[in-house]
Amino acid sequence: AGIIWRGGRFLAAERPTDKPLEGYWEFPGGKIEKDEKSEDALQREIKEELAADVAVDQFLGTVDYDYPDFHLTMECYLCHVAGGTLTILEHSAFRWVEREELDTIDWLPADRIAVEWVKKLQ
Repeated sequence: AGIIWRGGRFLAAERPTDKPLEGYWEFPGGKIEKDEKSEDALQREIKEELAADVAVDQFLGTVDYDYPDFHLTMECYLCHVAGGTLTILEHSAFRWVEREELDTIDWLPADRIAVEWVKKLQ
């Protein structure tokens, strides 16, 4: 997952209505392909989902979460937009969120763990 920041705000993306867990908000990202490094996968996925390039700044941690139908292992990276313009390609919406607003969003359960890490960033 890419925890994209800009000027003290963080990017939240709303899952589309045609995907499982629709309507929840998440940090964007996706699956790692075979023989792909997690940071490379993150950059590829952000390009596919948001048409922008990101630079990875810092590894924040790994979330392990059991949803009813699957287990998720999600590596979370703090990153920033390094090129291009963020464009909605796969989500319903996105918005920039102040740290104080993070608890007001209906995050996916696994992403709530990452939200707690973000709230502690200096």
